Amino acid sequence: MSNPTPLDGVDVVLADLDGVLYQGPHAIPHAVDALKKAARKVRLGFVTNNASRTPAQVAEQIAGYGLPALPEAVVTSPQAAIRVLARVVPAGAKVLVVGGLGLTSEVEKAGFLVVSRADENPAAVIQGFAPHVGWEHLAQASFALQRDESLPWIATNTDWTIPVAEGIAPGNGALVSAVHLAVGRLATFAGKPEKEIFDVARERFQPTLGALMIGDRLDTDILGANRAGMASAFVMTGIDSAKSLLASDASMRPTFVLKDLRELHKPYPEIVRSVDGDAVHTVEVGKAVVRRKDNVIRVARPGLPVDLVRAGAAIIHDSGLKIFGLDVDTQIYS
Repeated sequence: MSNPTPLDGVDVVLADLDGVLYQGPHAIPHAVDALKKAARKVRLGFVTNNASRTPAQVAEQIAGYGLPALPEAVVTSPQAAIRVLARVVPAGAKVLVVGGLGLTSEVEKAGFLVVSRADENPAAVIQGFAPHVGWEHLAQASFALQRDESLPWIATNTDWTIPVAEGIAPGNGALVSAVHLAVGRLATFAGKPEKEIFDVARERFQPTLGALMIGDRLDTDILGANRAGMASAFVMTGIDSAKSLLASDASMRPTFVLKDLRELHKPYPEIVRSVDGDAVHTVEVGKAVVRRKDNVIRVARPGLPVDLVRAGAAIIHDSGLKIFGLDVDTQIYS
């Protein structure tokens, strides 16, 4: 009998977008076909920290790749941020918005009045990523927060970077950090890895068997899924690499490690652990074999590259030792 696939035992799949389905305007190889196949047996949703666009705009891009998607299938960090905002200021209040249409549309839909300047006396500041956000927008947020140290400041997400067609660019976390340096206080975040956005997704899709979160970032997608009590699949097509996985702490370790999304439909190999009388620890995944003696980790048999990563991650994480204290064979992550 073959091992279960990552899709077995779940009825909802939640996929990140940037770095999982597409990078910039281009679909990631195999991602569309793999998710179309998954949608035949599970409900498919999309959870994105990118606050620059509306759910309708995101759904249109997804559908453009041939993967059917309605706006209701898209959960955004602005939607989560609005839930936080609604708990701290009354409906109809003025809100200084730093961001684009994806954020302003949700603020207006919730009954708040969008303003752009500190001298308009906003009741809160809400901040999200948009390509046009510049110094003047960050400065106005800073001025408002300096005038009233108790003013609520909510940010959609903490992503330091965002993958685009040309490469990796600064994300909302970098822009929020600029305001933080000016005002000396921290924002309240709502997107991944915070539980708020996963609560929105869970309420919308109502999993009965369970949900699987697919992401390319350990510090947002995988950490958030772990906090929300969801299974997670880390796919190595975006921001984080095999090396990042090996160095990750316990809070960011995924249930599954995938080279690409085709592996959603393949039996997931068993991780076999053993230790001999000389205290040599061995981990086997498929045909890949990795061994550890004290702080030295070496490849005994490479097998498939993704199985080698899985075996290397298991033996490093099992050791309880910090990555900087280990002598790790570079073949595992190169």
